Amino acid sequence: MNDFTGMEELLQDFLLEASDLLADVDSKLMDLEKNPNDKNILNVIFRGFHTIKGGAGFLNATELVTLCHLTENLFDKLRNAELHLNPGLLDVILAATGDVRLMFNDLGRGVQPQRAPQAVLDALEAALKGKEVSMNGAAKAPAAPPVSAALQAAAQNGPDWNALYQTIVGGAPAAPVAAVPVAAAPAPAASPSAAEIDEERLKQSAFGRRTEDVPGRTAAAPANRREAEPAAKDNTIRVDTDRLDQVLNLSGEIGLTKNRLTHLRSDILQGRSDAETLKSLDESVSQLDMLVVSLQNAVMNTRMQPIGRLFKKYPRLARDLARQLGKDVELVLSGEETEIDKTMIEDLNDPLVHLVRNAVDHGVESAEQRAAVGKPIKSSVYLSARQEGDHILISIADDGKGMRPEVIRSKAIEKGLITPEAASALDDAGSLSLIFLPGFSTKDEISSVSGRGVGMDVVKTNISKLNGSISIDSEPGRGSTFTISLPLTLAILPVLLLKLSDQPFAVPLSMVREIMSVTPEGQQLISGKPTMVVRGEVLPVRSLANLIGWAESGKSEVGVLMQVGNQSFILSADGFAGHDDVVIKSLDTFRPKGVAGVTMSSEGEIVLILDIKELLGDEGR
Repeated sequence: MNDFTGMEELLQDFLLEASDLLADVDSKLMDLEKNPNDKNILNVIFRGFHTIKGGAGFLNATELVTLCHLTENLFDKLRNAELHLNPGLLDVILAATGDVRLMFNDLGRGVQPQRAPQAVLDALEAALKGKEVSMNGAAKAPAAPPVSAALQAAAQNGPDWNALYQTIVGGAPAAPVAAVPVAAAPAPAASPSAAEIDEERLKQSAFGRRTEDVPGRTAAAPANRREAEPAAKDNTIRVDTDRLDQVLNLSGEIGLTKNRLTHLRSDILQGRSDAETLKSLDESVSQLDMLVVSLQNAVMNTRMQPIGRLFKKYPRLARDLARQLGKDVELVLSGEETEIDKTMIEDLNDPLVHLVRNAVDHGVESAEQRAAVGKPIKSSVYLSARQEGDHILISIADDGKGMRPEVIRSKAIEKGLITPEAASALDDAGSLSLIFLPGFSTKDEISSVSGRGVGMDVVKTNISKLNGSISIDSEPGRGSTFTISLPLTLAILPVLLLKLSDQPFAVPLSMVREIMSVTPEGQQLISGKPTMVVRGEVLPVRSLANLIGWAESGKSEVGVLMQVGNQSFILSADGFAGHDDVVIKSLDTFRPKGVAGVTMSSEGEIVLILDIKELLGDEGR
């Protein structure tokens, strides 16, 4: 039942503004932890809760108003120096913001929010009275067992996701996974681990998504009341009015040029073909071409959003995990102003969550381990973005222990993911890339790889879906860097046009290293397969006709040196027709294997844009 009939537009406007405010509050809370007496930060956070409370009042969201009012009063006392911030109090505040986010999730489903966990409300009330508070002891990571004991527990069992989850959302401890009722007992191999399930709960509370109700709700609301629902994709975008004005101006100029071309067309049809008319036609066509390119760029700019809107979610995730593990970690952000296509931001969230969490969990060492090797006690994780040409580079780096290629190779052999012969042929970069193989993981938490392979194949798959790539640079003892390379936009794709007979096909230009001629004399068979030697490197020759299932024409004259992930090969075709920047049209209802989309050539021909990774299958991983 929808509790907001007739208020849908007001509700959506509130959620859009309030979600941005809450994200900014979370970011400011991380700054406040470093500068607890900064009144400017305190005032910003106070105003954020006050504004959210006001909007919630219009919607009659009583429980959200109550929670925001208590938190607002707490910050009023903090900014007036009646209270002083400490780690326990900050944990309570973060628990409150986590529950505000879950209340937004309720509002997004069109229902009034449930009451906040009593533990959070009681802790806020106690804090307002000047009492020392914590979230059921879950937030007392530094005052818990000694660091060495905490490290030993983490090394044996991994992070206590139940306790970390409680740090954020409060309430009673999450029930053990074994006690969760299921419809039928699944096979052991398919059952997710406790760490996996609780990690998902943590991410859902931190980013406003969840698949089941939060433990610790009021007794009147059953714990499993909320059905599992996929997170709704945000299809809205905020655009600077200057950019829209530019689009409007360009569309007006295109209209004037169209009128001029219509007049010239009429003159030519009436028989005027003198030099002056033809010159005017040429000038008008050139002007239209320039205006269309400018309009295309202007429209693309309306889709671009600062990546900082995504980055500011992660300091809290890193902070809470570091406290749970008894580590002192600072997440350093840079390049937040770098702009990226809005359609890519949401798909980037899960890979970045995993990489940031891995850096804190497995990348950096404990305080004792860092002191033993002469490193500063505080470890750093760096999340940065920058634009290079027509690509965006996102880096996640840590100053931790790094990864050892020989250990990764031995683990991959042990798990049967690669043969000893193949492993011996890999260089260090190829060895590090083995962590992206499906099934690569390690439960030996005290090894130098310490679980870095878990889920990394999913990270790579998600990045590949965005036409991007990910690489690793690691130095044992000094840290690791994961670099993600993404195109500026997915709407326009630079392609190389190849031909089989008279049919054109397009391949992404980002995969093309060079073009060369292919002749039977220049090829030699190795194990029955054609190869060519390019600057001392032996490369396989793959026929485009063979990849798409066409009959060989025997006329292949052009070779394209392709780089797909870690694999290099020569793609042979009958010819090529140059390169172009094309607008991709997706095939929603029918998409043949190996076809990423379609476009139209300047001659009016339909051109299939090939998905080379899918055509290669397992070879292209």
